[in-house]
Amino acid sequence: MTEPLLSDQSLILRAWREADATEIVECIDGDIEITKWLDQVPQPYTLEDARAYIGGLLGEQAFAITDAGSGGVLGSIGFGALNDGVGEIGYWIRAEARGSGVATRALVIVSRWALRRGDVARVQLRAEVGNVPSRRVAEKAGFQLEGVLRSAHWSPRLERRVDWAMYSLLPGEIA
Repeated sequence: MTEPLLSDQSLILRAWREADATEIVECIDGDIEITKWLDQVPQPYTLEDARAYIGGLLGEQAFAITDAGSGGVLGSIGFGALNDGVGEIGYWIRAEARGSGVATRALVIVSRWALRRGDVARVQLRAEVGNVPSRRVAEKAGFQLEGVLRSAHWSPRLERRVDWAMYSLLPGEIA
């Protein structure tokens, strides 16, 4: 068995595996919250979509968020280097695990890892202004709200432009 890449007492964050494809579909397909807030995630979500996700994460370090006890997939979190020492994090959590602190703990783990790499001076994340749970996760993990990027993205699902709240975390602010 491959050693975990990152972990705490209850979570293991590891690379996605081909064997995870079915579980990714179970997490995402038809999930109303993922459909609403992550419009780049196809719906319906198929096994082919999951395989493409696992195999096509170029330029991003994506982690399966798993329960340390059962090994079950709880969600996904990814880090991508943008430029000039800036990295960005995105995440989703399966419906059954939301509200349990999983997203916050995973965000803290990945933020620490990213900021300790030596080549990252700033970690940021964007959440749609109305996505209060995701914004709460960022704030609980110590991210600071910098402002709102108005009309920053066209959402084909909502058929309108949306605003993003921009959050950041710097090395001296790490939890």
